[in-house]
Order: sequence, then C-alpha cells, then structure tokens
Amino acid sequence: MLFLLFLSSGLFLGWSLGANDAANVFGSAVGSKMLNFKKAAFIASVFVVLGAVFQGEGTSDTLVSLGAVNTLAGAFTISLCAAITVLFMTKYALPVSTSQAVVGAIIGWSAFTNYHTDFNVLTKIVSTWFFGPLLGMLFSALLFLLLRWTLRRTRIHVIKLDSYIRYALIIAGAFGAYSLGANNIANVMGVFVGSAPDLLLNFGLFSINGVQLLFLIGGLAIAVGIFTYSEKVMHTVGNGILSLTPEAAIVVVLSQALVLFVFSSSWLSNQFVSIGLPAIPLVPVSSTQVVVGSVIGIGMIKGAREIKFRALGEIALGWITTPVAAGILTYFALFFVQNVFKLQVGSGNSNSTSYNIQPPYDLTQQAVKVNLILPGILAIALLVIIVLIYLFFRQQKLRLKAENELLQQQNQYYQTQERLSGLEVSAIQLENNFLGQKLETKRKEYINIALNISAQREFLQTIAEELEQIRNNQNADEKNLQLKAIVSKVKQKMSFSSEMEEFYAQIELIHKDFRQKLIASFPGLTEQEKRLSTLLRLNLSSKEISTLLSISPKSVEIARYRLRKKLNLQQGVSLTEYLQNL
Repeated sequence: MLFLLFLSSGLFLGWSLGANDAANVFGSAVGSKMLNFKKAAFIASVFVVLGAVFQGEGTSDTLVSLGAVNTLAGAFTISLCAAITVLFMTKYALPVSTSQAVVGAIIGWSAFTNYHTDFNVLTKIVSTWFFGPLLGMLFSALLFLLLRWTLRRTRIHVIKLDSYIRYALIIAGAFGAYSLGANNIANVMGVFVGSAPDLLLNFGLFSINGVQLLFLIGGLAIAVGIFTYSEKVMHTVGNGILSLTPEAAIVVVLSQALVLFVFSSSWLSNQFVSIGLPAIPLVPVSSTQVVVGSVIGIGMIKGAREIKFRALGEIALGWITTPVAAGILTYFALFFVQNVFKLQVGSGNSNSTSYNIQPPYDLTQQAVKVNLILPGILAIALLVIIVLIYLFFRQQKLRLKAENELLQQQNQYYQTQERLSGLEVSAIQLENNFLGQKLETKRKEYINIALNISAQREFLQTIAEELEQIRNNQNADEKNLQLKAIVSKVKQKMSFSSEMEEFYAQIELIHKDFRQKLIASFPGLTEQEKRLSTLLRLNLSSKEISTLLSISPKSVEIARYRLRKKLNLQQGVSLTEYLQNL
C-alpha cells in the first residue's frame, strides 16, 4: 500500500506526459483537421501502452545510471516535482519536455543528497536535446521531399489522396504513439524501477515482469492524460509553429516516431554493433524537441518565411526553464520531505560512483512467478460476456430509439396531413362562399334586367297606346301638343341616369389605381374631366364618348383640348397614349 502511495507521483507525471506529449504524435493531424481528437486520443492511448510494456525497458537504464534513486520517498519527490513543472508549463500551452523535467529533478535530487551525478550519462542525454531535433529536421526534410516527388509523379485524384492521407496519419500516429511509450515511459517510471516487485506474470501467449507491470500502470496513466488534458496542446502544436498541410502532418508524425524509435530500440542498437558501428544510445528523447525540429525541416523546404519564430522562441524558453525549474523545485521539496515528514530520500554511500541497482528487466531467482493463464481466460470470458450484454442492451436501446423516432415521424406526418386537410376544407368553404356571393350577385343582376325589361315594355306599351290615340285625333293642334308630350317623355326616358351612374361606378372600380394616380398628379381636374380621362383610357371614340356623356361630338373635342392644357401635354403627344401609360 505504501508503495502505491509513493507511486502516485509517477502516475501524476504519466498523466502530465500524456496531457502534453501526445500532442507531438497527433497534434499535427488534429491541427490540420484530418482526424478528430477522440479518435486520435484512443489510438494514441492503445499504442502508448503497448510501446511502454513491450519496449520501455531500453531507456530506463539510462536514467538509473544518471542518478540511482534508491528510496521510494526520493523517487516520489522527483516524479512529483517533474509532474508539477510539466503541468505548470502545459497550463500555458507550452509544449514542454517531460524528459528535461525528469532529468532536472534527478540532478536536483543528486545535489540535495550529495550523490554522484554521472556526467557522461548527462552529456549523452543533453546531446540528444540537440541531436534529436537535428535528426527530426533531417528526417522530415527528406521525407517531405520524397512525398512531394511521389505525389507529383503519381498525380492521385484529390478525393483518393484525402482518403490515403487520413489512413497514413492514423498509421503514422499509431507508430509515433508506440515509440513515445517505448521511449518516454522511463521518464514516468524510471525512478521507481529499483523498487519494482520481483515477479513474473504469465499470460500464456506472453509474460510480463515487475518492471513491465510498472510500465503498464505508467502507460495507463499516460492514456488518461491524453484523454483528459491534451486537446489544447494538440491545437498549439498543430497550428502554433507552422500552418501544416495534411501531407506535412504525416511527415512530422513519421519523423518524430522514427527518431524516438531509434533512441529506444535495443534491437536496432544491437544491429549497429553487429556490423561494427557504435551502439545507439538508448536515451529518453524529448518528443517535443523532435517535433519542433521536424516542423522546422519542412519549413526550410517550403521557405523560412512560413515559420512562426515567435512561437519557436516561446518553446525554446520552455526548454531552458523546465530543467532548471524542476531541479530547484526538487531540491527544496526534498528538504521539506526529509525534515518535515522525516522520510529518507537517499540511502547508501553517497560518495560511490556505482550503485547496486537491479537491472529492471532481469529476474532474480527469488522472483514470484504467477500463472495468470486461467484467470486471464476467465477475465477475457467475463469481458466478452460484459461486452455482449452491453451490445445487446445497446442494440435494444437503439431499436427502441429508432421505433420512437419512427412513431414521432408518423405522428408528425398525420398532424401535417390533418392540418393540410383542414386548410383544404377551409379553402373549399371560402370558394363556396365566394361562388354563393357571386351567384347572389348574378341573381340580383338578372332580376334587375327582368324588371328593366318589364318597365321598358310597359313604357313602350304606353307610348304605343298614346300614339294610337293621336293617330285617331282629327284636331291638328291637339295632335301636335300630344306628339310634343310624347317626345318629351321619350327624351326623359333616354337619360339613363341610374344606368350611367352604375356604369361609371364599375369603370372607376376597375381602374381604381389609374384614378388615384390621376387625382394625385392633377388635383385640379373636374369630375367631368376625370370621367373623360377614364373613357379615353378605354380608347373609346369621340362619338361613343359623346353618347355616354350626353354631349355633342364638338363638345367632346373642346373637352379634350381643355384636358390637354390641364395635363400640360406638348404638341404631338397623344392624349390617349399618355393616359394609358399613366
């Protein structure tokens, strides 16, 4: 239990590393919007754990050689101070190096406990702070030129190219996450390997020792950091230094993965030795520095003007301040832990230059060997059952959700149909009302026509009877008087005053807009002139107008002349056309 308590600072550092350094793997892909954050975080988490468990021991020995932290309290304080430093830098979105934070903290521990610091190892580590970015710059420049040449030669369709780039980003990101776990797990659990449990867990197909179990726990802590806190730094790395195209993002991720793999692969180092070349130092490399170097390599190919040097300056400031801040913080924290909590932060001969630290990947004869084949099978079977139950209930939930959505759509459809039917019924009712009103109007018109015919018939019957009486009258004077009376009666009947009023009312109703414009433009017109204008707009002749207005054709011509004067028409302008265009 005490071991787990001290291990918590390492888990905290692993969480900080995941929150910050995962951006170096998928920051370019997320920043170029070729991959969303959730997918990137899931892939990164899985492969970080795999790299940490199966290839993480290569670099841990280097940190042990730098400063053999031989107490749990000292390891706890180193990891805690490194994690606090990384968290502080991450809060301000600076892609800080976890390796530098751990190295600075170990040197602070060595200074406080007066233990020897292996400057050869320190020189080897510091040299990677320069060679890592340079190697990343070289890899990225070569890969970018190769990729650009390939794209120009193949001329892949843009839609297919987008799909290929997306898959390439996923593959390169997975490789980068694996290399990150393999290389940087030493930063998380390196100071605890001397206290790792001496056991061997046999899973049948593979087995892991106590150190790998530590690395598995550290890898899970990194995965938690990726999911919970790395999105902001991913966008900073993807967009803050250089605006990356998707093609450049692949190159950056692949270059970073290659550099980390080179500095963490025991197999590759042994291959170099077997052909007579010097061994590759297995050193925790700052993935942040490598990514920055890779981005600069692409920027140099594309033109240095695209590099945002201000962002580079901020990152360089983080490189300098991180180890210094971690070392100073560790020194004072160790003083606090030793004098307040009375915990031993260092043990053994402080003047010795070598330490009896058990190699992290070798088992002793007393190692506890645990056979986990049957428990593993049972655990997998239980997991499969849980997954199947989850999928079953999830499928049921989705089915119910789909049925509910279908019912809602059908309900909306029926409601829409009902509203549409209501509107159709309303439209039919309105049309029926309109037709009824129209029918009533026509009925009244026919009644008026019938009454008018009856009245005209009675009038003509009366005239005929009176003419018959006049024809039988022998007195010439009386006959003349009776004829004058009949003529006067006929003229009075010919006035058609009511019919003419109705006629003008209909005409004015039809040409309502014209009449309003005429009144607005020429307010001085008389009612007779307004009617004349309306009749002229209908293109009636002077003879027809004279009949309708009960005046002579000569009077119509005079009225037209006066109307032209009031409308201020020039000579040659047609009065009828002017009124029709008004």
